[in-house]
Amino acid sequence: MSIAKKHGSLLQLDARTKKRNAAERRFRAYGLSAICVACAALLMLLTSIIGNGASAFRQTFISFPVTIDAAEVAAAESALLKTGAYNTILETSLLEYLTENDLLADTPVDEAFGLVSGEAGSTFRQFILANPDAAGTTFQLDLLANGRIDGYFKGRVTADAALLDKNVSPAQLQLADRLAEHGTLVRKFNWSFFTNPDASDQRPEAAGLGVAILGSIYMMLVVLFLALPIGVAASIYLEEFARKSWITDVIEVNIANLAAVPSIVYGILGLAIFINFAEFNQSSPLVGGLVLTLMTLPTIIISTRASLKSIPPSIRDAALGVGASKMQSVFHHVLPLAAPGILTGTIIGLAQALGETAPLLLIGMVAFVREYPAAWTPEAGLFGEASTALPVQVYNWTQRSDPAFVERASGAIITLLVFLLIMNAVAIYLRKKFERRW
Repeated sequence: MSIAKKHGSLLQLDARTKKRNAAERRFRAYGLSAICVACAALLMLLTSIIGNGASAFRQTFISFPVTIDAAEVAAAESALLKTGAYNTILETSLLEYLTENDLLADTPVDEAFGLVSGEAGSTFRQFILANPDAAGTTFQLDLLANGRIDGYFKGRVTADAALLDKNVSPAQLQLADRLAEHGTLVRKFNWSFFTNPDASDQRPEAAGLGVAILGSIYMMLVVLFLALPIGVAASIYLEEFARKSWITDVIEVNIANLAAVPSIVYGILGLAIFINFAEFNQSSPLVGGLVLTLMTLPTIIISTRASLKSIPPSIRDAALGVGASKMQSVFHHVLPLAAPGILTGTIIGLAQALGETAPLLLIGMVAFVREYPAAWTPEAGLFGEASTALPVQVYNWTQRSDPAFVERASGAIITLLVFLLIMNAVAIYLRKKFERRW
């Protein structure tokens, strides 16, 4: 009875138990609150990016028939300024179309063609070169509308703002409304956003990600073919073959330190070694890939060593017990079991490299690439031609004053996030597919 009075019933919570349970509930509440705050911040970020960038994937086009006279095309090809000559043909056809359909109204004639993008002449010329049989016929052409007209239908430009904007007038906006009602101005998915190269500050509607996507692909290939074999080989040697000594301890500490070094430091290192010393082209994807390889190697080595450590020693002992050599036990038994973790770490490292901007800015990959290089073969594309990358393209567009480039920068961010999402999904799939249990 004395013991029962001293300690109480097991079914009745004492003060210390209540205090411990309350502390546990508070900890769970803190964790849940942290998750909610993180999810809210992520939701706000995605809402802002998608809200600003989703419209970049739809563009306003002006569609009207163009009569292609063979003599005019020949004269345009012989003209000194070919794009201007093709613009003249387009302007004549557009004015005829507007007059026939009574759409011009009181819009000044010299402002009517301002609805069409400055890229129209180049687009028309490329169409003629790709379709030489079109001479002497009439074709329906879909041409990009001017960036201000596109912004008007997306809500960025208003009639009041047009009074103060030298690039668009209220009369042009009224004409745009009439053309939209007539079905001449249409909005549709903008595939050229993924294929066009960059454009000048005066033609945001024609700017695209084509060269940046290609440059990023070349750089990721360099990182993949250099970082993966070097990182995995170094990890296998350090984890399975190297004797434990102060030298290996120093190496391990430095690898861990390199993983925490800011990425801009790798840009300085690449500038000193690959450009100043090796004298590679500073804007080539090869230099960018080499710099990103240096940055990715510590991540791959750390993740690969962690995967190798996760394999139970019994696997190695069993292989050695049946007569396998040290190398056979590693490559025939340990490495296949560690492959899911190695692949996951590699893809995560590649995803990290894909989104890096600072080291690429330092090595000069900020070139304005207006046209696709003449020879985008792997050799010319990797070594010789100037290029850019997706994160650098985002940076360039955010530095321009036209609001249309802000829209395109957000669209490029969405594209980059999709690439990263795909890479992480592939990492999860490979981990699940090759995962083995023992």
